Amino acid sequence: MNATGPRLEITASRQFTSWLADCGGSLCFSTYQAGKLFFIGLKPDGALSLFERTFARIMGVSATADTLWAGTLYQLWKFENLLQPGENHQGYDRLYVPRLAYTTGDLDIHDVAMDGDDQPVFVNTLFSCLSRPSDQYSFVPEWKPPFISKLAAEDRCHLNGLAMRDGQPAFVTCVSKSDVNEGWREHRTNGGLVLSVPDGEVVCDGLSMPHSPRWYQGRLWVLNSGKGEFGYVDSGEFHPVSFSPGYLRGLCFIGDYAVLGLSKPREKSTFDGLDLQDKLAASNASARCAIQVVDLKRGDIVHELRIEGVVEELYDVAFIPGCRQPMALGFKTDEIRRVLSLPPDTAHPM
Repeated sequence: MNATGPRLEITASRQFTSWLADCGGSLCFSTYQAGKLFFIGLKPDGALSLFERTFARIMGVSATADTLWAGTLYQLWKFENLLQPGENHQGYDRLYVPRLAYTTGDLDIHDVAMDGDDQPVFVNTLFSCLSRPSDQYSFVPEWKPPFISKLAAEDRCHLNGLAMRDGQPAFVTCVSKSDVNEGWREHRTNGGLVLSVPDGEVVCDGLSMPHSPRWYQGRLWVLNSGKGEFGYVDSGEFHPVSFSPGYLRGLCFIGDYAVLGLSKPREKSTFDGLDLQDKLAASNASARCAIQVVDLKRGDIVHELRIEGVVEELYDVAFIPGCRQPMALGFKTDEIRRVLSLPPDTAHPM
């Protein structure tokens, strides 16, 4: 509870912290609605560690042990961990510092990923294409769906999700097969598609606002967000594994578990009229904002991080391996002025 600002409460289910300890890593998640990047780890005594920084309209996040990429309102940011193994900063064992930014303009960047060469590729939703950052231009287009006739700042199909396979873009999700300005809004209930890259073939259709495709353990997983379903695609069909009481966005995997992001649907806007509302009513449940952990073997939701208050919508969630308690620097305080680092071989007199 913050006495001077908006309320934020994050509550973990009974065994969430012990499960996170067993995973050997930490989580981060983004909320564009509140403009925050959150890090979820464990303190030395095993209690939950929560750290947040402010970045305007932060959405897609991609993480490795030492590098984070994140798409924000008009920039694509690269964060690097400056701590060496065994070092800590104020008790934290990862300190992510914003080192590089590409100023893209407001492209409505959704999913962000790193390829096999650790270079970023992102979903350019405004222009309905996959893109790379550029030192000279707002972006360099890399691929677009075959039904998109031209690159235009019109968000024609609401391309949003990206799955990598063998270090290359392999699958994308979009809300509809439309080729006019914001045409996807007319097909939110059952116009969703999964397409393969680069051939553009339809892998699965009939979905409701799908998001967050991921290739994991030899299977293509996807969130059927408009119905609150997490599942996988096989032989052109979507197979639900679990239902969550919220609009699903954000997906990562840890061993035999999937980690999902849930949002409260916006009333009387993009989410209005989706099947999710009927399913919630039939279950006598209200939509929630949360991080949920699904057991892939049983399809059960076994752990949850409930988020209440000012944060109501999430976009992405990522796993940071080998990290117990992460933090990052931002720009709202002057701390970033005082945290300096040098390459290891320059720490000694020449």
